[in-house]
Amino acid sequence: MTTSAPVKVSPGATRSEGRAVDGELFYLVPARGKPYRYTYAPPPGTPEQNTQYASHRMRIEDGRAATVPPRLDVEGFQLVEHETTVNDFHDETQLRDVYYAEAEALVLEATGAQRVVIFDHTIRRRPPGRPPLGSGRTTDGVREPVARVHNDYTVRSGPQRVRDLLGEEAPELLTRRFAIVNVWRPLAGPLFDAPLAACDARSVAFEDLVASDLIYRDRVGETYNVRYSARHRWTYFPAMTTDEALLLKCYDSDTSGVARFAPHTAFEDPSTPPDAPPRASIELRTLVFFGA
Repeated sequence: MTTSAPVKVSPGATRSEGRAVDGELFYLVPARGKPYRYTYAPPPGTPEQNTQYASHRMRIEDGRAATVPPRLDVEGFQLVEHETTVNDFHDETQLRDVYYAEAEALVLEATGAQRVVIFDHTIRRRPPGRPPLGSGRTTDGVREPVARVHNDYTVRSGPQRVRDLLGEEAPELLTRRFAIVNVWRPLAGPLFDAPLAACDARSVAFEDLVASDLIYRDRVGETYNVRYSARHRWTYFPAMTTDEALLLKCYDSDTSGVARFAPHTAFEDPSTPPDAPPRASIELRTLVFFGA
């Protein structure tokens, strides 16, 4: 097991009074057959998805008030201070030439890894007027926040992503520990609308995770939907700023006891001010490779 390197953890008391909130989180309703969802208009006569979700009221703790701040290898997520020099996250050149390098350095420092490969990013924005949270796309093609409990990779799709992206290097890389870590950041802050809640990986049984197909035009990915359990322990970080980032563990090949999967979801924070701007955020996905 590799111990994460020290990073500057974002302080808590300055922006929060240690409150917890009760939020409605949407879990998978168990059914027959493997869950699936198309990312594009499906063939005629085929439903876009075969899943249903049920709301469960869950206590969501303020991570800023934790006596010991959540850690990437323990709970599966970690809030850090991380300034960026990017002034326009919609500028693809700035994103790839500046932000990717900044995030690579951040993840290397936070994990103590040997190598980090950034392979994509997604900008999410809630439409004006803050309509009910969904998991589709806004009218301008930008994705909305995902309002269902999920994890981005599975025991199958994690290694497959390495094979897809790194080709001939993959067999050797897959002989040692690797992880998939998301870097999540608000594009404007402080962020009050539709914050991200993360589930303590230690509270999630493997049986709670349901492998589900995510169907693209050129491939079929696999993610985890999540069954409800009263054991799940949830955390969020209210009022995140653009100088903070949330590191989120979506996969880890290490089975020795570190956090492997941290389910997460956007949710309606009942304490959100009525005039809060709609959420805008960016998530960046990284492959993290450790030494032998």
